[in-house]
Amino acid sequence: MKLQEIREKTLEEVKNDLLAAQENLRTLRFQLVTSQLENTSLIGTAKKEIARLKTIVKEHELGKRVLTVSEVTVGEEDE
Repeated sequence: MKLQEIREKTLEEVKNDLLAAQENLRTLRFQLVTSQLENTSLIGTAKKEIARLKTIVKEHELGKRVLTVSEVTVGEEDE
């Protein structure tokens, strides 16, 4: 996933992608230990993706770059 694509997402989507990427890395490491992983370069790629996602979240927290936050309005009436 490219950096620009990540920045276009909402904060919640980025955090969900981060959790998915971390789970993917865990799976890859497990496959490596059990000798099921044929392409070991996937581990490095997964680490880089996690770093990109963490960087975007940190930029948002520091106010350097603002991601859109999905707003849910409950009980809003049409007038």
